[in-house]
Amino acid sequence: MTPWQEALSQRGASFDGVEISGFGDPAGELAAAREAAVVCDLAPLAALRVSGADAEAFLQGQLTGDVTTLDDGASQYSAWCSPKGRVLANFLLRRSNGETFELILPAPLLEPIHKRLGMFVLRAKVRLEDASAASVRIGIGGPEAARAVAAVVARAPSVHRSVPVDGGVLLQVNGARFMAIVAPERAAQLWHQFAAHARPAGFSCWRWLLICAGVAVILPPTQDKLIPQAINWDAVGGVSFQKGCYTGQEIVARTQYLGRLKERTLLAHTEVGVARAGTPLFSESFGDQSCGMVLNAAPAPGEGSDLLAVAQIAAAEKGELRLAALDGPLLSLRALPYELPGSSGSARAHRSTLSRS
Repeated sequence: MTPWQEALSQRGASFDGVEISGFGDPAGELAAAREAAVVCDLAPLAALRVSGADAEAFLQGQLTGDVTTLDDGASQYSAWCSPKGRVLANFLLRRSNGETFELILPAPLLEPIHKRLGMFVLRAKVRLEDASAASVRIGIGGPEAARAVAAVVARAPSVHRSVPVDGGVLLQVNGARFMAIVAPERAAQLWHQFAAHARPAGFSCWRWLLICAGVAVILPPTQDKLIPQAINWDAVGGVSFQKGCYTGQEIVARTQYLGRLKERTLLAHTEVGVARAGTPLFSESFGDQSCGMVLNAAPAPGEGSDLLAVAQIAAAEKGELRLAALDGPLLSLRALPYELPGSSGSARAHRSTLSRS
């Protein structure tokens, strides 16, 4: 164990590999995520650092977001696509300073993305390195997360902005969530401060909060299969349609302007256990042909699980999406916390998730 893991273990953490499975009361931790605030170790998220004099220009030509709009300390959602416009990875991109950026992404994707992205550096003055061990990432989320943060820092950051904390920075992302990125030697003290106002919880609680926020995360089983709009990346600000060319841009833009999008990501609930990423969805209107797949899933407060799944719009409108088979468990659709571009009317509040008993 690292000193940081040992510190968490002494506070009651149980580990499943690098991921904290919980602090002894999974149901209570989920209830706190729904009703109050939780603090979570984000070790399952890695950090890929991109630095150098040409870092901004390099990323601008590769990613879906407009990197040039990022001020020091600011962040944005972005993605990296294949030449066919399929998402290879999506992530939180933050600008540490003028020539240094970090991609916060799932740990299993770090090595392959690092290797593949490095193939495009060529003669550019850019350095790519795994910076995961250089910091500890701590998440604070839930309806009372802002209150918990305000009790620790003098000034809470606005969405996609950051403020300094002892040993690092604290930034806010959507869905009532904050992320502290701090030096390992300062992490235990900061955790102690947040834990006085938010309940320590396993990573599955953070995963659930991310699902409630409607922020899909591409994992190995779903890589290179979906364009950004299919995972609602345009709805959360992860795609710029005003910037210049980037890898896959032609396909992404063509789909946008010709109105040929046939899939969208939905928020749903099922009474059965947690489904794996890539599990297919079925609908009677599509027969034996899969009409979608699970992207992310996590245990829900109370019972069952909540999930984000991409599905054919035509099948979703029928309201009979089933998990894994035509006679599989029926999915109960929930309201997303944002409006989908091109949809009519405004999105309903997602009280069905965060206030469900």
